[in-house]
Amino acid sequence: MKKPSRQIRDEIARLQEQLKQAETREAERIGRIALRAGMGEIEIEEGALLSAFEEIAGRFRKGGSRPAKAATAVPPGAFSGVAEPG
Repeated sequence: MKKPSRQIRDEIARLQEQLKQAETREAERIGRIALRAGMGEIEIEEGALLSAFEEIAGRFRKGGSRPAKAATAVPPGAFSGVAEPG
């Protein structure tokens, strides 16, 4: 049995709202993690930050999850272009 167009529109609207809520939850989660990692203190252009996030996402998509040690492989200050004193 075919659904009437109004019912389909209502379903689409409901799904769009669910998508919006899911994206908000995901953004908040990622934002909290980024802040805990100190990303809020780094001055970086949005394009460079997006590229870095895409690289990270690619690493995890291709190889599955990696051990926790892999997350510390990037030295502090690497994204800001400023070397860490030491």
